[in-house]
Amino acid sequence: MFKRSVLSSSIALVVALGSTQVAAQDDEMLLEEVVVTGIRASLDKAQDIKRDSMQVMDAIVAEDIGKLPDNNVVESLQRVSGVQVTDRGAGEASTVTIRGLNDVSTTLNGRTIFTASGRAQALADIPSTLVNQVDVIKSRSASQYENGIAGQINVHTFRPFDFDGPRVQLNARAIYQDQSEETDPNLSGLFSSLWETGAGDFGALVNLSYASTSYRDQNVQAGAQVPYMTENPPAGSPFAPLERIRPEDPGNVVAESPIWQTGTQNGLPIAAGSTMLINGTPTEYYLARDAVIQSDFTGERERQAANVVLQFAPNDSSEYTFEALYNGYHNESFNNLLFAFVDWHGDAGDFELYEGTNVIKSRTVGNPYTFGSGDITDQSTDSFMYALTGEWDFTDRLHVKSDLAYQDSEFETEFTAQRVEGVQHQVMADFDDVAGFTFGDNPATAGVDESDMTSPQRWTMAQFFDSGARNEGSAVTFTTDADYATGWDFLHTIDFGIRYDDRDASELSRDNPQNTTCTNLVNEGRIDDISLCRPETYDGMAHINSGFMDGEADTTTSWYAPNGHYVAANKEAFMDLYQLTPQALRRTFDINEQNTALYVTGQFSVGNLEGELGFRSVNVQTDMSFYEYTQALDDEGNPKVNADGSPILNQSMSSASKDTTEFLTDLSLRYNITDELLVRASYGETLRMPNFIDLNANITYFDDVSNIGYGTASGGNPDLKPTTSQNYDLSLEYYFGEASSAYITLFRRDIENLVVSFRNRVQADIPGFNADTFTLSQPDNASEGMLEGVEVGFSYFPDNLPGALDGLGVTSSFTALDSEQTNPQTNDAGEITGYETGPMYGVSDTSYNVTAAYERESFDVRLSYVWRDNFLYGDDAASFANPLSIYHDAEESLDMQVSYDVTDGLTLTFDATNLTGELYKTSYGDSQYHSSQTYLYSTTYALGARYSF
Repeated sequence: MFKRSVLSSSIALVVALGSTQVAAQDDEMLLEEVVVTGIRASLDKAQDIKRDSMQVMDAIVAEDIGKLPDNNVVESLQRVSGVQVTDRGAGEASTVTIRGLNDVSTTLNGRTIFTASGRAQALADIPSTLVNQVDVIKSRSASQYENGIAGQINVHTFRPFDFDGPRVQLNARAIYQDQSEETDPNLSGLFSSLWETGAGDFGALVNLSYASTSYRDQNVQAGAQVPYMTENPPAGSPFAPLERIRPEDPGNVVAESPIWQTGTQNGLPIAAGSTMLINGTPTEYYLARDAVIQSDFTGERERQAANVVLQFAPNDSSEYTFEALYNGYHNESFNNLLFAFVDWHGDAGDFELYEGTNVIKSRTVGNPYTFGSGDITDQSTDSFMYALTGEWDFTDRLHVKSDLAYQDSEFETEFTAQRVEGVQHQVMADFDDVAGFTFGDNPATAGVDESDMTSPQRWTMAQFFDSGARNEGSAVTFTTDADYATGWDFLHTIDFGIRYDDRDASELSRDNPQNTTCTNLVNEGRIDDISLCRPETYDGMAHINSGFMDGEADTTTSWYAPNGHYVAANKEAFMDLYQLTPQALRRTFDINEQNTALYVTGQFSVGNLEGELGFRSVNVQTDMSFYEYTQALDDEGNPKVNADGSPILNQSMSSASKDTTEFLTDLSLRYNITDELLVRASYGETLRMPNFIDLNANITYFDDVSNIGYGTASGGNPDLKPTTSQNYDLSLEYYFGEASSAYITLFRRDIENLVVSFRNRVQADIPGFNADTFTLSQPDNASEGMLEGVEVGFSYFPDNLPGALDGLGVTSSFTALDSEQTNPQTNDAGEITGYETGPMYGVSDTSYNVTAAYERESFDVRLSYVWRDNFLYGDDAASFANPLSIYHDAEESLDMQVSYDVTDGLTLTFDATNLTGELYKTSYGDSQYHSSQTYLYSTTYALGARYSF
């Protein structure tokens, strides 16, 4: 009761605007005082470093070893001003954006890190127990890594010289996820010691971490909004009542707005009586969903990490550090899917329109085609980094730091899926707000309940899918940085250095295209026993879930699906049944990139004005090899096969090279108006090199698996140029006490050569595919963007509050953004027909966070609320979506952290996330009439203990 009343008092003191957890910059500064305990102490330390920084930045400092303010790095970052997180799921949030942009470079102790063939590493893959400090760098110095137009996130880990002597810290947490109803361990241990020898000081540190997460994500979705004929077609119409209107239908011409492209982001008009041209005649239409889908997504994820650090200081003027880091990741997920078409005009039932519109709100359809799917995905990553660093004070004025690092990372994935299919008696679908659908019973069939989707008798085995991939990446990186103190009054310091990075990226894949159902194989005489196509034939095949969506949606809560774990364990037998031959991984591309950067910066001061002017030259040499495979034929034109029946393929290779040079400048100014008040201004230039996968010139085709009439295809563009950004920041900052400050920052980003997807329609004859028409998407530098906004922050921990109120404090921040992006519009041939300006992807107009804290000598309590406005997330498949754009609704989260010091060495913790059990929703075109997906994620509760000695 005492704690509850204290939290109520804290919430009452929260103000509308404010600051968030703060920042830090130099590893050297951490050596002075690293072990920071308590909320106010960590905020105050970071606030001081933010104040002294030349860059616009924020950060989080661990309150103690293994104690970031939240369950993981990403959740902690959402409380930093201007930072939002997206892509929640699988028990965590995984993507970080800075001021709405997701192109964030990640570094570890200042070194670039990546996973496999990507350019960055997912921050969620870095265990929070290894983290000492996280910097969010929003304006860049020429001395820093140039990639990442949104900003840079630099993660600091612990070093043995951070401590005064031996240190051992053990952490254990049990985390409960309410939807999976599982409790998982999160364990870590840090062991560090120092030795003074005649040869100098020596330190060694080992930090180990293991975390397991059992998750369950649930999602119900209304499919794309597409046009249908009304119940009263005009005379001579080629369409029956409530038949779906497809532009490829014979005799059908849809003018101005081909359905495959949807014309604009807003889609077709929704006013009652709206018309489209069909055979040249204005004809009324309805808009309705083609399908309803729900997914019960479960899995188990494991992460292991080990960090070994050795440090040696032979004297006061030199220091050497060796570091080895391992990150391991394994995730096995099972997607239990239920899909029903709701577009069958041959047995169209009742429907209801939204008032005043042509949009169907709900409808009943007889004899719908349905399928269920059990998809199992097995993913694993192993990433290694080894680095050797030396630092030397050659003179009182010259300091040099040199670093040599090697990285190797590999990601593997295996996908196996078995479908079942059936035609049900009736489906009743509601598309309003939270979509839902249920099935009807046929009263004419006594003793059979057609509404029961858990019965295997409702299903026949359909397609079987098997695919896999391996992505590889490695790099050797060498850097040397020098600081020279000139001794002059004006230009007091000159920094200069070089960075050389030799990076390799490769991808391999395999796919067994199988679009034939088991029943078709029987009809073709390739399977002689129809019982082999019945799911009940196989013990262990059945998976029946329960409690889907936990009462949050009026929908089917339990259904039959193939057990993905059983199917994967018996993959060889199922491949034999479907007469598939295992395929080997085939290399798709190899890319080598050599990045050489030179920089020089000068730090100057005149009175209360301090500044930095810098220049960075970047040269990138890229050599690319792409591989294509075609079926080998004999002299008579028949496919050649190996002894095991697998096809013999001919490999062809193409190559390309390019040379890119960019020259970047930065200018940062800081003027101290008083000891507490300062103004900061900066201009800088950053760039984003194309993702390696986007350079792949090969085209990959995907068959029509949902009977929409099209396949899809994707490919890269080896001619892509870097995306560049000119960045402006202006801030006013007021520091008025311990862990107490206020600030306002204005900023703008002008972005050129944004990469967008070009689409055109192509024809291709792919053996085994149903489709021969494909919507091809390829990237190009065809867009520009602008982002501007304001950040306002406030942090206040008053001194000497009376009695029990002493220890109260609040941090908060508010961010407002305005963005626009110019996107090309194309016709079927991929030719630009015009341009459309809209918001940038991932940008919320407003967001804020508020944290109320209460800290006493032996315990602290923190209640945090985060909210962000709706935002444009991406585009759906251009083959059918109308509108094309997908928006995320506003998102919020309420979290709590509690710590209690039992003794000087033992601390107990309790943490909870998503306390209010929020639903996360998306919609097409940001419209109440076009709701799309509704996600239900877990609320988590964690009990933990930290023990140090």
